[in-house]
Amino acid sequence: MLPKLWSRLDKAERRVRRSFGTDITDPSARRWSRFHYHVFDHAFLRTFWTNFWQVAPGVWRSNQPTHARFEKYAAMGIRTVVNLRGEDKRAHYLFEEESCRKLGLKLVNAKLWARKAAPRSRLLGVLDALRAAEKPLVFHCKSGADRAGFVAAMYLMIFEDLPVQVARKQLGLKYIHLKNTKTGVQDYILDIYEARLAYGEIGFEDWIRREYRANPIQAGFVERRTPAEIAKELKLD
Repeated sequence: MLPKLWSRLDKAERRVRRSFGTDITDPSARRWSRFHYHVFDHAFLRTFWTNFWQVAPGVWRSNQPTHARFEKYAAMGIRTVVNLRGEDKRAHYLFEEESCRKLGLKLVNAKLWARKAAPRSRLLGVLDALRAAEKPLVFHCKSGADRAGFVAAMYLMIFEDLPVQVARKQLGLKYIHLKNTKTGVQDYILDIYEARLAYGEIGFEDWIRREYRANPIQAGFVERRTPAEIAKELKLD
């Protein structure tokens, strides 16, 4: 009975959440969008909790910034914001786009997911965005824990030439990343790559381009298969 009740409450909450928060041009709608932003996207928490950390020289990670934080980033000299949540019609994106436009920050959208392995094209899109971005830059997701952590690990392996054992520290409790939940698929991807190295050296970007496949990785995570099994199946002979 409790699971059914929870499911009904969840569906009701989703209906309410999707019913408004898509307009910031009209004063009344803007107030409701601001409410949507703080309550349904939890922006009120991010007023004080930033999850803002330096990843490498000129590169930072964070959770979804507020306007006041965008102002601080601009004052720091940050030039580019990479939004890992992707373009959206909801309030959180509308306010972000407005803030970046007013402050002269370049906003780049590159959507990933926290609870599932992203398609290869999405990961390569993030890498393209990072390569093209003018530094200093900051990339963010919603909480700054999972997608931002995975991208930080990618950045360190590909652009800073650090080993996976070091890079994976970007996914940890320090950043409020919880491995033993559905977001643990981000760790699982790195586990598979690390297991793949037992068969011979291959750079992380080369592995993404040549051997990475999201569907079998996601299935392996759900079925609790060992990373070594998946690495062997994905490996090109």
